[in-house]
Amino acid sequence: MLAALPLLIPLGTALLCALLHQAPHWQRRVSLGGALLLLVAAWQLFAAVTAGGAVVLQAGNWPVPYGIELVADRLGCALVLVAAVMLCIVLLWQQSAADRAPEGASFYPLLHGLVAGAGAAFVTADLFNLYVWFELALICAVGLLACGGALRQLDAAFKYLALNLVGTLLLLAAIALLYGATGHLNFRALGQALPAVEPGLLLPLAGLLVIAFLIKAAAFPFFAWLPASYHTLPGPVLALFSALLTKIGICALIRTFGGLLQPVPPQLLTLLGALALLSMVSGVLGAAYHWDMRRILAFHSISQVGYMLLAIAIGSRLGDATAIFFALHHSLVKAGLFLCAALIFHQAGHYDLRRTGGLYATRPGLALLFLLFALSLVGIPPLSGFWGKYLIVRESLLQGQFFWAGVALAVGALTFYSMLKIWIEAFWKKHPDPDWRPVATSRLTPAYTGLTLLLLVTLWMGLFPDTLIGYTLLAADSLRGVSP
Repeated sequence: MLAALPLLIPLGTALLCALLHQAPHWQRRVSLGGALLLLVAAWQLFAAVTAGGAVVLQAGNWPVPYGIELVADRLGCALVLVAAVMLCIVLLWQQSAADRAPEGASFYPLLHGLVAGAGAAFVTADLFNLYVWFELALICAVGLLACGGALRQLDAAFKYLALNLVGTLLLLAAIALLYGATGHLNFRALGQALPAVEPGLLLPLAGLLVIAFLIKAAAFPFFAWLPASYHTLPGPVLALFSALLTKIGICALIRTFGGLLQPVPPQLLTLLGALALLSMVSGVLGAAYHWDMRRILAFHSISQVGYMLLAIAIGSRLGDATAIFFALHHSLVKAGLFLCAALIFHQAGHYDLRRTGGLYATRPGLALLFLLFALSLVGIPPLSGFWGKYLIVRESLLQGQFFWAGVALAVGALTFYSMLKIWIEAFWKKHPDPDWRPVATSRLTPAYTGLTLLLLVTLWMGLFPDTLIGYTLLAADSLRGVSP
């Protein structure tokens, strides 16, 4: 039953919040209680998997491959724990005055529904149910994008829905064709059946599945939905989107390349490597072009997705482990940067960097928080981003992929440029309005508390990387069916 809690707790909380739509005060209480309960369950699941291996649930005791199976392995339970932590931080942030989301009757049900879809996608063990949870997350994300009803929000929701529906249709087509070719949808059964499929048929089937997941992960050239929608969201919801949505696609790609397709057709690895490089370059160039902090950070999400794809394209045990490490690092660090941007907006009055400034002298604590998160994203040692990029570059060089390593280093340098631009414009230069004064409010303690907790976790990841790297190596082994 433990493996089903990442779905049941947020889904039950969403239902209760929907029933309490006329009692906002009780909605908030139930939402916070459900988030804390999910955090406790996620930690128990993480501890159980770490101590004894994957936790498996077969619904109705139907045997594989006929029953619905949930498998909480090291990859899935780590991402579920990140989702639970981020949900708690978002609800804590909602108690502050810094760009908080408007709390309509549907806000809390949609928020928990999004976490339910993501959590179930992280632990599901068959392709069709992965599609189901993808779509639950999609529907809730569209609802959160449309909250408020403003034209720009509805426009973002439509673009997000339209572009992601393409991925949905491709995923359904891939599921149908794979079932027709193998008679299975369970990951383990598929992994055993796919080697018997003719290579001329396997490559297009696997390619179709991979393209669907690349759309969900916002990789080049399928990333348009991300920068077209993220900049319309309030700070806490944007942080949650950043931590979860692309990671559903990344998790599916890690499972596909690390376990489902063994051995992986070399053509797919080559194609994935090329798309990874294009994602990294296009994302970082888009970030360098823009002045809106949300757009800058959204384009950097595309660039960071490229790093994860490059780690997967390496096609080795260490490559898969690095992709998992990078996904965990990015979920927390990028969420922290989006929340820092929300605080800058609250204090300076704009997300546009050309209309901000002067915050270093008046808000040095915020300046330090942003600096540490930004340096981690860039990959400055000994912060968490350094270890992810170091492992990618090291493994690329060992495999003779010198061009891959060179692009990874160059993109890191351009990332530094974007972070430096935000720092100079928001903190160092004077505010363009000579009459500007930072907003004085006492309702920022919850926001700073959540940011500090995020920072402490990322500092631990950077200062003590061996524990997490060892964990991700065992996660990669379990994907490949290797006993620890």
